[in-house]
Amino acid sequence: MYIPKYFQINDQEMMVEIIENYSFATLFSQHNREPYATHLPLLLNKEENSLIGHFARSNPQWKEMDNQQVLVTFHGPHCYISPSWYETDEAVPTWNYMSIHVYGKMEMIQDEKTIYNSFNHLVNKYEHPNSSYNLNKVESSYIEGLSKGIVAFKINITKMEGKAKLSQNHSVERQELVIKELEKTNEQNNIQIASLMKKNLQK
Repeated sequence: MYIPKYFQINDQEMMVEIIENYSFATLFSQHNREPYATHLPLLLNKEENSLIGHFARSNPQWKEMDNQQVLVTFHGPHCYISPSWYETDEAVPTWNYMSIHVYGKMEMIQDEKTIYNSFNHLVNKYEHPNSSYNLNKVESSYIEGLSKGIVAFKINITKMEGKAKLSQNHSVERQELVIKELEKTNEQNNIQIASLMKKNLQK
C-alpha cells in the first residue's frame, strides 16, 4: 500500500482496534492465475497473531489457497472532503479514510472443534448481549450439516501496515475547519473521521 510518511500508522494497538471494529474484510489471493477476492468477516486472534474465517465451500477461491501468501484489507471510516471548507478555493477535493492491510500465509483448518469455536466466537462478537440466540442451543446435527458447507481457515500474519489519511498534510487551521464542517452532519463516517482528526491534533 502506498503510504506517505505523515499518513502512516505506527501504533500497533490502533491497527488492532481498526481490525476489530471494522472486521468485515476483503481477502485477496490468486485463483486460476488471476486476482480473486471474497468479502467476509474475520476474527483477530492476538495470541496466535492470526485471522480466522471461513468460505462457503462452493466458493472456488479456497481450493488453491493452502500455504498461499494472501492480502486482507480492512476499511475503517471514510468520507469526502470538500475544498469549499477551506479558507481558499485554491484546492481540490479529497477523501479522508483509515485502512489496514494484513499479509499472511493461508492455512486450511480441518479440526471440527476449531471450526465450531470459530463459529461461536463470531456469534459472540456480533450478537447483542441481550440477544436470545445461543449457538450452543442449536441442534448439533444442524451444526454438523452447516459445517459441511463451509471451509474454515487461519491466516498466519506476516506483516501489517496501516494508513490514516486525516488531512495531516494540511495546516492545523485547515484541519480544524474540516473538523467543524464534518461535525455539522449526522453521517457516522463524517463524525468518526472528525473524532479521529481531533485525536490526531492532540498528539
